[in-house]
Amino acid sequence: MNTSERIAAARIELLNRYKSLDTKADILKARELKELFSIIPSLEPHERSAFGKEVNALSVELKRLVEADSESSEELAPIDVTAPFDINVRQPEFLPVTQGSIHPLMNEIAVLSDIFSRMGFVIEESREIDDQYHMFETLNFPAGHPARDDYDTFMTQETDKDGHPLIAPAHTSTMQNRVLRKYKANLLAGEPIAAVVPDRTFRNEDLDARHEHTFYQLEGVYVGKGVHAGMLVATLQSVLQEYYQKELEVRVNPFYFPFTEPSFEFALSCPFCSKEGCKVCSYEGWIELLGCGMIHPNVLKAAEIDPAVYTGFAWGVGVDRLVMMKYGIEDVRHFESAKLDFLRQF
Repeated sequence: MNTSERIAAARIELLNRYKSLDTKADILKARELKELFSIIPSLEPHERSAFGKEVNALSVELKRLVEADSESSEELAPIDVTAPFDINVRQPEFLPVTQGSIHPLMNEIAVLSDIFSRMGFVIEESREIDDQYHMFETLNFPAGHPARDDYDTFMTQETDKDGHPLIAPAHTSTMQNRVLRKYKANLLAGEPIAAVVPDRTFRNEDLDARHEHTFYQLEGVYVGKGVHAGMLVATLQSVLQEYYQKELEVRVNPFYFPFTEPSFEFALSCPFCSKEGCKVCSYEGWIELLGCGMIHPNVLKAAEIDPAVYTGFAWGVGVDRLVMMKYGIEDVRHFESAKLDFLRQF
C-alpha cells in the first residue's frame, strides 16, 4: 500500500468511526491520524511535502466536521467580557494542548542533550543578552582585536557598568568562562569539567538559504589533566555517529580562533552519500561542520585555572545545520518562519 492509498484507507476508517462518536472532537486524537503524522519525518525529502499536505488536508477536513457539528448542536451564549470569569453561562473554549507540537529545533536539541548527558556532560543555558567582557575579553579577544569584527554582533542601546553596549550573544562561547568557574571545584576533586551549552545566538547576517540572524549553537567544554586533541576528535566523532546513527569518517584542518590553540575546522564524511558526492555536500564527499580546538591558556587563566596543570578542548556547532543535514532541509529560514506546512512535517 503506497502513501496515498494509506491516507485514503485511514480517511474511510476515520469518517465511519466519526458517525458513532458521542464526543465528536475525539476523532482529532485518533490513533490513525497520529500515525500518519509520525510517518512524515521518515520519508524521503521529495515525498515528504506531498504526503504532509495530504495528511494535513485530512486533519483539516475532520476539524471542520467537528466545528460544524458543534455549531449546529449548541447555540452559543453571549459572553459578558466585563463579568468575572466564572459568572458567564458559557466559558470560552481554549485550544486543546493536543494541537500543539514541539518545534523541530527544540526536539533535536533534546536529542543532542541526551547524547551528551549519557557521556557525562552537564547541560547549561546561555543568555539572551550579555556583556562584552564575556563575549570577547574572557575568550582572548583584547580590546581592538580585529577578530571582533568577524562576529557581526548586535549591540543594544543599554550599557553595562563600564558604559559598553550590551550585546545579543553571537555565540554560546559567552558562557565558557562562567562554566569553567562554576565547575572549577571538579578539578580539585580529580574530576573533569564537562559541559555543553545549547542555546539561541544572534548575528547581523545577510539572510539566505544558509544564513539566519537568529540560530542555535551548541558549545562544548572539557577540561582536565592530560586532555589532548585526540580526545576532542574522538568525542565529536562519537556524538555525530550517535546523532546520525551511522559510521562516519572525520578530518580536521588547521584554522584560527582567538580562544583555542591549536584550532581546527572539523569535517565529516557526508552521511547521505558516503563520500560519493551529492547536493548536501556540494559533491565533495565532505562537510565542513564546526570549529573546535584546544582551549587557549589565556582563556583558562581568565577562569583562574592553571594551564600548566590542566588542558582542555572546546567546540561550537550550529544546531540548525545539523538538523538541516539530518532531514534534508534546504533553507534555514524555514525554522524561524512559523510556516505551519513546514512545522507539521515534524
